[in-house]
Amino acid sequence: MRLRTLTLAAASGTALLAAGLLPAHASAAASPKSAQEGTVSAADLLAKVTSCSQISSGKYRTDEETSATVPVCGKNGAVFWKADMDIDCDGQRTTNCNENRDPWYQDDTAFHQSDGKPLKAETLPYVVVPSTSGIWNYSSAGIKGGGVVAVIYNNKVEYAVVGDTGPTQIIGEASYATAKALGIDPDPATGGADSGVTYILFKNSQVSPIESHSAAVTLGDKLAKQFLAGN
Repeated sequence: MRLRTLTLAAASGTALLAAGLLPAHASAAASPKSAQEGTVSAADLLAKVTSCSQISSGKYRTDEETSATVPVCGKNGAVFWKADMDIDCDGQRTTNCNENRDPWYQDDTAFHQSDGKPLKAETLPYVVVPSTSGIWNYSSAGIKGGGVVAVIYNNKVEYAVVGDTGPTQIIGEASYATAKALGIDPDPATGGADSGVTYILFKNSQVSPIESHSAAVTLGDKLAKQFLAGN
């Protein structure tokens, strides 16, 4: 995140080491094209999330220094929140995601590619979910690694996967590739969006392999249509 503290980053790194996850390194590949993706419009999706039925026990902050104002909301077949977008550049080292570009860089992600390597934030659109806490447990809500997310900003839709976990009290973070596709400054140190980002996470979904963005778009478009029909 743009405003993550080194303490939070270190804590997350410790948890990853404890889990026995190993770093991997690779060069950058082509980034996804700019959104709109799929056939469902941003306006149609946003029309279904105008009100919130809160499912989280409390609310999240968007950054370390802000107050807790963001609930996780429930809908038929999905959960959603409206927040900012901080930039996650963790995972495989690439041209724009590394220690020199990101003060909080970590060489691993909570969920891995089909070959066991960490995800590649520079080229794979993914979203960060808050780690399990008393506020909310994402897995109990039917959200899993590789699950499909519709990310909406400035009348654009980008499909992403659940790719990493973050601090327990902060929400609103996505990969470099997600931001770039939506026209948001993807710089991990200075970029991001202060507000106006909607994240719709489809329950019990999973892209296989997790690193296939085209598979995420195909499944995401299908689930978005079901979401419109069911809400």
